[in-house]
Amino acid sequence: MQDENGKEISLKDLRGKTVVLYFYPRADTPGCTIEAQEFRDTYKKIQKAGVVLMGISPDTPRSQKKFQEKFSLPFTLLADADKKVADAFGVLKEKNMYGKKVMGIVRTTFIIGPDGRIQHIFPKVRVEGHAEEVLAHLKESAKIAS
Repeated sequence: MQDENGKEISLKDLRGKTVVLYFYPRADTPGCTIEAQEFRDTYKKIQKAGVVLMGISPDTPRSQKKFQEKFSLPFTLLADADKKVADAFGVLKEKNMYGKKVMGIVRTTFIIGPDGRIQHIFPKVRVEGHAEEVLAHLKESAKIAS
């Protein structure tokens, strides 16, 4: 898929690294902004752990770029406008929006190991404190591995 600059990115290219891939419903909305800012604020610690952090939503690369610039987000944002990746990860689900049933992204974070396999899933994420929760999990996993 494409990143915020229109560059093609594949998870296969990240083999050998641990990846945090977080799905969010829409760029520049209140909950997604809080989540992105918290990841921004913990980014250096996540990066120091040797982990690649990427956000993904069904926005266009242009929308992702605007979101990234507006909030000084130092990590990659992926555009999944056709929702194929969200569907493949099982985060595209029926949601209730103002009494109407719609298909949308359920906020979910995946930790993908260096072997390309999913190591951990944070389902139905609550935005506040989530970045710290992910960081704590990464630190605990590193302790166990060493």
